[in-house]
Amino acid sequence: MEYASKVRTCFWFEKGGHDAAQEYVTFLPDSRIEAVRENGQPDDPMIVEFTLAGAPMMILTAGPHHKLTPAASISVLTEDQNETDRLWAKLTTKGGEAGRCGWIVDRFGVSWQIVPKRMPDLLASEDPGVVSRVSEAMMQMEKIDIATLEAAAAKEPTHG
Repeated sequence: MEYASKVRTCFWFEKGGHDAAQEYVTFLPDSRIEAVRENGQPDDPMIVEFTLAGAPMMILTAGPHHKLTPAASISVLTEDQNETDRLWAKLTTKGGEAGRCGWIVDRFGVSWQIVPKRMPDLLASEDPGVVSRVSEAMMQMEKIDIATLEAAAAKEPTHG
């Protein structure tokens, strides 16, 4: 057997792993199912290997022994607000739950971070005032809004 990647991120699912992988590969370009291993479970295959935006992933569907937590998440750097909005909508429909600062728990229980590329750029500013204002604005958000972050970065400090 040939393997596409030496290293893969693996998520343990109680059930529904194949359904999750099939949905995930529709979200981003360069995504596809690579292998499905039933291991005697044709209705809910045990192992699904897939690529998500070029990153190798795997879902192991093996019962209730371990639970998904936000301690491991899929982080996606989006190009612009349109991509941010599109992914946010896909992940929050059908029962996904929005969190703060760009975090979402999808309907399968996997945590995601949807991060516009502009946000880490602004947070890396050499101006501590920009970093502080952008951080404060981000902490008030669920879905990240680039225009609001830009406005916070550009805001002139007030002197009392």
